Amino acid sequence: MSLGGVKPPVVRLRLWLETEEGMFFGTGRGMLLEAVERNGSLKKAAEELGMSYRAAWGKIRASEKVLGVMLIEQTASRKGGHILTPAGRLLVDKFRQWYDAVEGIAVEKARQIFPWECRAFGDDHRERTGREATQGDVQEEGGEG
Repeated sequence: MSLGGVKPPVVRLRLWLETEEGMFFGTGRGMLLEAVERNGSLKKAAEELGMSYRAAWGKIRASEKVLGVMLIEQTASRKGGHILTPAGRLLVDKFRQWYDAVEGIAVEKARQIFPWECRAFGDDHRERTGREATQGDVQEEGGEG
């Protein structure tokens, strides 16, 4: 079956972790923590991802409350800078590992089931834009923030 010259479909996943209190970590929060690490600032991370500082702060605090550990901390300069705590870095690394594994299986299974080549979101996004996905990209695709 042909897609009429259209590029192969892209597999999109919405993965998150939740407790009875609700969702506490997903792709969007992982991207937020990665942006904090890149920018050295929660404010700059929020701006990069197209969200308000208040929303970013609320999401981080909600996750910290459920987990019982801090995910970010202020830098020694106290000028608004933030870094990931060891727990924050571990959570980002483990979530990325889980996401990549699930996405790989989903893409492989889609290729077995459908009569066309399917692609992973990350690979497709990098090819189209020359950059990693941002929070806005996740929100456009129905992901969590």
